[in-house]
Amino acid sequence: MKIAKEFRWEMGHRLPAHKGLCRNIHGHSYKMVVEVEGEVMKDGMIIDFYDLGLVVKPVLDKFDHSFMVWIKDKPLAEYLKKHKMKHVVVHYYATVENISNDFLNRIAAGLKKQKIKNIIAITVKISETPNSYAEARLEM
Repeated sequence: MKIAKEFRWEMGHRLPAHKGLCRNIHGHSYKMVVEVEGEVMKDGMIIDFYDLGLVVKPVLDKFDHSFMVWIKDKPLAEYLKKHKMKHVVVHYYATVENISNDFLNRIAAGLKKQKIKNIIAITVKISETPNSYAEARLEM
């Protein structure tokens, strides 16, 4: 059985080595669908949607209305820090594929911390525009 919950946040980034427009500072209205696959428990649920939200909320709170900056983009990281702008330094190039993997791992760690043992797999699908997305899956 699978359940899914949708989440939204705003975030800026740039891809400094990109040959097109994405090398510029820009942002997206991101949408993420978190799908949880597992065994339905005695209460009739895999996981309560509220509890799933409690796991995802700290991840999104960190990134919402922030600027995701690659650790090797030092001039931009220094600018954001100097001007006290909300930003998150990441050790990966800020593509939607890498963001999906990062968020998947953060959410999986949060679910493991809750000691929920009936979950078989988690899928994270992140859309950075209405017609483009990346999807990552982790078997637990």
